[in-house]
Amino acid sequence: MQKIDLTGKKALVTGGSRGIGAGICRELAKCGADIFINYFNRENEAIELKKEIQEKYGVQAGIYKADISNAQEVKDLFDQMDHEIGALDILVNNAGTESISHVLDLDPNEWDRVVDTNLKGPFLCSQQAAHRMLIKAKGVIINITSIHDVVPRKGLVHYCSAKAGLKMLSKCLSLELADKNIRVVSVAPGAIETEMNREEIAKFGKHRFEEWIPQGRIGKIADVAPTVAFLASDLAAYINGADIYIDGSYMNHTIQYDPRPKKENN
Repeated sequence: MQKIDLTGKKALVTGGSRGIGAGICRELAKCGADIFINYFNRENEAIELKKEIQEKYGVQAGIYKADISNAQEVKDLFDQMDHEIGALDILVNNAGTESISHVLDLDPNEWDRVVDTNLKGPFLCSQQAAHRMLIKAKGVIINITSIHDVVPRKGLVHYCSAKAGLKMLSKCLSLELADKNIRVVSVAPGAIETEMNREEIAKFGKHRFEEWIPQGRIGKIADVAPTVAFLASDLAAYINGADIYIDGSYMNHTIQYDPRPKKENN
C-alpha cells in the first residue's frame, strides 16, 4: 500500500486543540505536514498539542486563538500562519459548536452563534485559504460536516441546518475552484467518541449506540483522521466535491425491525 506523504505541506486545522480536530492534527503531522492549530477557548490543550506534534513528529507547529465567525480574526489567523510556517496547502474546517433547544424556544442569537461558527466560519476560512492556494496553483479544503447534514435531529435545527449548508458550500466551492487546481471535499462523521462526549455517551448508554450502529460499535477519532489525511494527499487527486460519510452505516439504519430469518451459526 502506498504511504500517505504530506511532507512539506502546510496545514491549518480550525478547532484543532482537542477531539476530532486534535486527532486530525496528529495524523497530518504523522504524514509529514507542518501544522497550524486554531483554537478559541482551549489554550492549554493547544499548547500541549503543539509541543507533542513538534517532539513526536519533528514538524513545525503553531497555535493561534481566533473566532472563525469573525472576518477580521480569520484574516489575522491566516496572516499569522503565513508569518510562522508559510502559506497553507491544506485547510481543514473542523471548528464547530452545537446546543440543544426546542425550535419553539430557540433564541435567534443562539441560532446566529451556531450557524456563524458552523457555516460562516468555514466560508471565511475557505475564502482566505483559496486566495493563498491560487498562488501555489494547488490546494485542498476539507470541511468536517456531520451525518446531520442530511439526517434531521430533534433539538438541533440550527446545527443541522448549518451542517447541511456546509455540505452545499463544499460542493459550490468545488465547482468554483476546480479549474484553479483546488479540491474541496466534505467529511461527515457519525457517532464518534471523544473526550468531549464520552460522559454523555455513557449516560445515554454506550450499548444502545452499539446496538443501533450496524457495525456494532461507536466510531473512534482514528476512524476519521486517516481519511482526512488521505483526502489531503495526492492519492486523492481526483476526489473533488465528494461527501464522505464515516458512520459505520449508522445513518442508514432507520428501520430497526429485521424481517430476515435468523442465520444459523456454523
